[in-house]
Order: sequence, then C-alpha cells, then structure tokens
Amino acid sequence: MTKLFSDSNVYLGILILYIIGIILVGVLVGRKSKKGSDYFLGGRSIGAWATAFSFVAAYFSSVLIIGGGGFGYKFGLSSIWIGAINVLVGCFMAWAILGRPVRRMTQRLGSITVPGFFAERFGSPASRLFSAAVIIIFLIIYNVSVLKGMGNALEVLLGWPYWVAVLVSGAIILLYVAVGGYLAVVWTSFVQAWVMIFGLIFLTIFALIAIGGLSNLTASLSKVSMGLVDTPGEWGWAGLISMSLILSFGVWGMPQLIIRFYSIKKAKLLRIGTVLATLGGTIALLPYLNGAIARALYPEAELIKLYPNVPANLIADRAIPHLVKEVLPSWAGGLLLAGVIAAGMSTFAAILIIISSAVVRDVVQKSIKVEMSEKKVVIWGRIVSLGAGLLSLLIALRPPDLILVITTFAWAVIASTNLWPILFGVYWKRASRAGVFASMVSGGTLALLWEILRKVNLDPTELLWKFLALFKAAPEKPFSIHGFIPGMIVALLVIVLVSIFTKRPEPARLKKAFGS
Repeated sequence: MTKLFSDSNVYLGILILYIIGIILVGVLVGRKSKKGSDYFLGGRSIGAWATAFSFVAAYFSSVLIIGGGGFGYKFGLSSIWIGAINVLVGCFMAWAILGRPVRRMTQRLGSITVPGFFAERFGSPASRLFSAAVIIIFLIIYNVSVLKGMGNALEVLLGWPYWVAVLVSGAIILLYVAVGGYLAVVWTSFVQAWVMIFGLIFLTIFALIAIGGLSNLTASLSKVSMGLVDTPGEWGWAGLISMSLILSFGVWGMPQLIIRFYSIKKAKLLRIGTVLATLGGTIALLPYLNGAIARALYPEAELIKLYPNVPANLIADRAIPHLVKEVLPSWAGGLLLAGVIAAGMSTFAAILIIISSAVVRDVVQKSIKVEMSEKKVVIWGRIVSLGAGLLSLLIALRPPDLILVITTFAWAVIASTNLWPILFGVYWKRASRAGVFASMVSGGTLALLWEILRKVNLDPTELLWKFLALFKAAPEKPFSIHGFIPGMIVALLVIVLVSIFTKRPEPARLKKAFGS
C-alpha cells in the first residue's frame, strides 16, 4: 500500500488524469477546425477570458516555472524584477498598445498570420518570406527550451531518464495539436493557465513555510552572497535590464502571443482582456522567488551532488523540481507537476500552430503560390506541426544551455525582426515597404550574429569598450550586452530612416489598412 501511494505514483496518477482530460478537450474542439482560418486562427471567435488566459499560459510556460526558477536560484532576489517588468510591459502595455489596432487592422486586411500582415499592410512579399523563415527556424529553437523545462520536471519528480521525459511530453502535445489546431490550443491553454496559477501559489506558500518567511530568506541568502539579495545583484544592471527587456518588450514581436489579438471575437473585448491578462500575469513573480528560496534551502554544491549526471552549468534548472519534491505534499506536488507540463504544453502547442501557419500559409500558399483546398490546408497544417515538433524533440534530447539562455537567444532574433514592423505597421502610415524589409533584415541578422559571437568568446561589446576607451568614454566596469539590445536599436533606426527616404505607401493600401 505504501508503494502504491508513493510520491512518484501520486504525481504520475494526477498527471495521467490531467493529460487524458486535455487530450479529450483537444479532440472535441478539433472537430470544429474545418478550414484553414479555423485551424490557424480559430475563426476569430475566441472570447476575452479564453484569449487572456491562453496568452498567460503561452507567455509564461515551463520556461518561466523551471527556467525562471533557475535564474532565481542563480541570481537571487533581484531576478524578481524580471517578473515585475513582464507584468507591466509584456502583459499590460502589450495588450493596451497593440491589442485593439492589431485586431482591427488584421481583420480589414484579411491576414491570419504575422508574416501575412506584413505582406498585406506593406505590399511586401519579401517581408512575408523573411519573417516566416525567421519564425520557423527560431521558434523551433525556442520550443527546445519549453521541452527542456517539462523534461527536467518529469526527470526529478518521477525519476524518469531525461530523454524519456522529453519524448513523452512532446508526444502528448503533438497528438492534440495535430488533431485540434488553434481552437484546441486556446481552450486547453485556458485550463492549463489555471492549473499553472494554483500550482505556483501552492508551491510559494509551502516554500515560504519551509524557509521560515521572507526575513529568514534574505538572511540565509546574504550569508551566501549579498549579490543574491541586493539589486541589481549578481549579474549587474546590464544583465538585469537586458533580460527584462527581452522577456517583456520582446513579447511585442512574438507571433504565438500577437496572434491572440487576431483571434479575439471583438475588439471591444480587449479592454477586459487587458485586465485579465495583467492579473493572470502576476504569477510571473513567483518562480523567481521560489528559485531564490531553493538557493537558500539547497546550496549549489548540494544540488550538484544530488544530480551528478547534470553538468554544473545546467544545475540551476533542477532547483524548482527539487524544491517541489522536498517541500510539497504529494497531492500538491502532482498539481505543480501538472502545472509545469500544462504550461509547457500550452506554449509548445501554440508555437507549432504558428510554425505550421508560416510554412503552409506564408511560404507554400502565398510565396510559392501552391493552390490548396481548405481541407488540404488543414491536413498540411497538421503534418507540418508534427514535423516541427519532432525536430524540436530531437534537439531537446541534447539541450545546449540553460532554459532561459535558449529562450532569450530565440526571442532576440524573432523580436528584432518583427517588433518594429508590427508596432509601426499599426501606428505609422509613413512606414514603407523598403523600410520594413530593411529593418527586419538588419535587426534580426545583427541580433543573431551578435549572440553567435558572444557564444564563441568574441563578444562584440568588448570591442565597443576598447574603441570607446580610446576617447576615455568606456565605463569603469565593462559589461556584456545581449544581442537583443543592438538588434532592436538598429532595427528602429533603419525602419525610420529608410521609410523617410523611400517611396511612400500607396494611399489605397493605407485606406484599406487604417479604414476611412
């Protein structure tokens, strides 16, 4: 009897029941996906609550719960600022500034994808193709971090080998995405957001009890290093600001999140949606806090001994699963495990839909000009979803870095490509076809090259400081700059300057986009 109700069996039982429920929802809702616009966009029929909480689930995912906790473990309490800025910039401001104009303009233009918006708004097939290529490649990379978060949770809590955990997680998601499409993703994400929220709340309560409250937490961390307590802490202002901007402002250019504005039933529902998404987004604070608690309870050397097969540079990603295992009763641990898997499933599924729409709609149908019936569009959408998911699975079996490091790499390139064309597309009539394409290429390419150079120890920031030192203008304490920052700055300058000095958009196109 004791073995039957062991912690791992309770975790597994709760997870199986949850997964069965999610697959049933996906299958039942999937029957409504009869044509391409249904499979990729849900027929623009989603209500405010489902839109807002599916946004929360897709935004924060297992990347936040496991990866954010890993950063909390590694960098301490200052990492909570990332969560706070996520709520303000990534939730409230994104919804308030982009939501309504994106919803209205995409309906006027008849676009159902982000690359499709660029083609229709600016008359730029090249922008459609470039954006689609970036989305396909780098969202597959981003999905690796999502799978790694789910795999780490199952590995620690159920004792499964990492590769088994990744394969099981991916197989479940591929099943309901292939069957259900966007509607399945939205409604399962709505449920998953609530599971994630309650799981994190339970973890935070029990973790604070285990450490003896916030005062004991700060006292314990300060004994390890004051950098784990003070702001900006261990990583300095440059690291904290860069990470906060990527994971907050970067949302404005991420297609799996922007598409939520496309699919909401009516533009007026975005007001209540903004409130709901912001309130739901406050959970972003909790993983970082729990990661810091894990650092106080389980020093780094102890975790390395407990998980000898895990490289030392990746040990922080085991912090939250280990905390769950140690402080939560089995029923609450099962709920949190379901929350982690739920969060990962939501994001992974949403990304597969975006990738399949980019391939089928933007590359095959619109760029290569292959004609397809609505039925074939849905079939090929499912096939591409499966293919992209399998590719992410293969890469995730040997992940290259910490979860949030993989995430910020992918987000930096995608956001540097898409963010300014989206924002200027809905607000600035002077933005030109040439300006948008030049901005995409320059911003995305610079962010990518910058990060590659940093990975091979040829950090461009060091060259910048050496150049400025010639004029005695270098900072006293040199720091590294993430590729997102130069990518965004250059993309902004290029879209403005090139648009000013190139041909204006056609009046008829502007009238169609902005209305009379």
